Amino acid sequence: MKKKLFLAFVILKLVSSLFLISHSQAIIAAVVESFASIFAPVEDGIVIPEPPRCEDCGPIPLNGALDIRYHRVDVTIDQQVAITHVDQVFHNPNEFTVEGTYIFPLPKDAAVTDFTLWIDDQPVEGKILSAEEARAIYEEIVRQLIDPAILEYAGQGAVQASIFPIEPGEDRRIELEYTQTLALDNGLVRYTYPLNTEKFSRTPLEQVAINVDVTASNPIRLFYSPTHDIAISRETDSHVRAGYEAANVTPDTDFTLYYSLGETEAFHLLTYRDPNDPTDPDGFYMLLLAPRPDAAEQPVPKDVLIVLDKSGSMDGEKYIQAQQAVRFILERLNPEDGFNVIRFSTDIERYSPELLPASEAGDAIQWVEADRALGSTNINGALLEAADLVQSTRPTYVIFLTDGLATEGEIDTTRILDNFAAAAPANVRLFAFGVGYDVDTFLLDLLAQHHHGASSYVVPGERIDEQVAALYQKISAPVMTDLELEFTGVAVLDDYPTPLPDLFAGSQIILVGRYQDGGMADATLTGIVDGQEQTFTFSAQRFSSGFEESPETPALQAIPRLWATRKIGYLLNEIRLHGPDEETIDQIVRLSIRYGIVTPYTSYLVTEDFALGDEAIQELSANEFEQAAAAPAPAASGEGAVQDADQQRSLEEADVASSSSAQTVRIVGSRTYINLDGIWTDTAFDPDTMTTLKVPFLSEDYFALAGARPELGAAFALGNRVIAFSGGEAFEVIDPDGQGDPVEIEPQGAATPEGQSPQGTESDPAQPTDSGDDSGNVMCFGVALPFVFIPLGVVVWKKKRGSAQQV
Repeated sequence: MKKKLFLAFVILKLVSSLFLISHSQAIIAAVVESFASIFAPVEDGIVIPEPPRCEDCGPIPLNGALDIRYHRVDVTIDQQVAITHVDQVFHNPNEFTVEGTYIFPLPKDAAVTDFTLWIDDQPVEGKILSAEEARAIYEEIVRQLIDPAILEYAGQGAVQASIFPIEPGEDRRIELEYTQTLALDNGLVRYTYPLNTEKFSRTPLEQVAINVDVTASNPIRLFYSPTHDIAISRETDSHVRAGYEAANVTPDTDFTLYYSLGETEAFHLLTYRDPNDPTDPDGFYMLLLAPRPDAAEQPVPKDVLIVLDKSGSMDGEKYIQAQQAVRFILERLNPEDGFNVIRFSTDIERYSPELLPASEAGDAIQWVEADRALGSTNINGALLEAADLVQSTRPTYVIFLTDGLATEGEIDTTRILDNFAAAAPANVRLFAFGVGYDVDTFLLDLLAQHHHGASSYVVPGERIDEQVAALYQKISAPVMTDLELEFTGVAVLDDYPTPLPDLFAGSQIILVGRYQDGGMADATLTGIVDGQEQTFTFSAQRFSSGFEESPETPALQAIPRLWATRKIGYLLNEIRLHGPDEETIDQIVRLSIRYGIVTPYTSYLVTEDFALGDEAIQELSANEFEQAAAAPAPAASGEGAVQDADQQRSLEEADVASSSSAQTVRIVGSRTYINLDGIWTDTAFDPDTMTTLKVPFLSEDYFALAGARPELGAAFALGNRVIAFSGGEAFEVIDPDGQGDPVEIEPQGAATPEGQSPQGTESDPAQPTDSGDDSGNVMCFGVALPFVFIPLGVVVWKKKRGSAQQV
């Protein structure tokens, strides 16, 4: 009886508190309705780090109440109508029953009438909460938990449903489905799935998989995710499948997908200008470029020269796979293509004195497969033999495959590069494959860099034929070569890749760069098509000049970090190939700190505390340069050299921004925060030259700012000590009993676009939280965001027969 009276008193007290705070009957009803649920601050939830103790039951195991077996998402998009099906399995590893409430924050343009929630094959009716109801509940939870981790979701509506109890050792499978219509914006269709909420998991998810199936009435052109590495399968011109899968991960970014429709060349410009960065007025752009759908039917005729290392070190399985790679290429030549094969060891052998038509490739395959590997490695002679075969009338692709260092003829790397540069016409594109660790990475990388190609490395355990086949599939049908892009009306700079690669049928080019001022511009793209120069003009391209034109979406916010990723990769490669200099290292250090990308020169992002500010960064850069200048020159060959070359190439050619696994670094939209002395600080903040407006944690101004300015709400979610920018001003969250400064509470920037979930960031597991404890009973608040249990009730525990039971 006493326990019942106590429970009633707690409920009455909490409801009264909520009433005074929110004056919302709907909120009170929602909270009271969930009192019957057990708290489950679960795997995906924000949990109380040190659970309170009952008088007679010992520690309450609130932390990690459930495990997530898997999280699978199947998306079907037909004529821009998306149906999203979510399938999850939760497992209760405890000795007690877990019960709770399931919350799913709806996309703003979702058709909630099509929303279905199934639990163990039984339909469960969901209750729709308005954005105002959900926000008031979130804010009250922040007050109760003393944990701001959910502030980023204020302003988003949700569906709420009760969950049947999960008995000890049992699983609970949850399926839900919703429908939304995807808008066409700037020629692009965008789909977003709120995967970033899974970052609240205390431990990694066992499996995450997203499969997307897109059909349209028009050809599907570009198909690209700026947030995740996806595998793409083009079933037909108007049907594309894509997939993302990972194991033992903690996702922290929404999944975003773009695709475009049409019959002509795809040219799509995305721009982003961060109005909250007081240190950088420039904007960032991403250009997505793809050829017309029928380009594959009329590929530009090309010549293919295969330069194959047959030295003794290639003998055995390596040479067999190399021979299979040659077969793959020769069997897939286009009818108008020409070819030849050069194999080299001590001597150089041509299959034919001159280029041959594709129809004669069969005999060349037999010639290659009848051979065996032996002898030394005459790289210089083989490359000059290939250059001698090049005709200047059409594009020529040299596939150069070797597993060793030059040991015959000219062996100096610089002279080999100079000799080939002098002999090879401008229409040569060289693609180098280094097999194993005993290769000259400097030679292969510089050959590819100087001749508009790419270098790849096949390490032990990988198959040569698969790597070569994947590359040739991409370059088998060139559409336009020698591309040049010019904008008039807006100044663009510092773009990557440079120079632009050739454009191939079925492929796309992703160009990122910077721009000044913004406004309207005309773009002119020129290139060589079948020996003739052609020009394409794309008029009235808009570069964002302010926040009102740069909505806060994951795809746009990812552009600055993708640009920084590529530039860092380029700069690291320049140092590796040409040696360090102070200016280049300073650029790397500044980019690394600003965007949270760990490099060999900024390992302190992970391991050490350091100071922000221009003076401190200059000192760090100078120290790094001194150490680099004193260090031995990096080796050109060996396992370490191959790994460095591969890693830096991956950065330089990245299509997705580099992520940070450092516990001291958090990415919030386009901003980077570092934990310095317990304060999550925007890396653009300079303590020597900037001041802050102080806002006490949990004050009325604190919640008003978080609600009025989404970028501050997302930043405040990091913890209860934060320094963040908004509108060019730095706001500092201080202790609740500190003296705050007067602040103007007005909305900053544009609202989140329809269909786009707000931006998030990872909660700080080190932040302390509080819970109520009265008369040996426990009252707790916990929260977990999409696709997890969100407990909003009172729990009374006691120990019974060795296990915790609900009373």
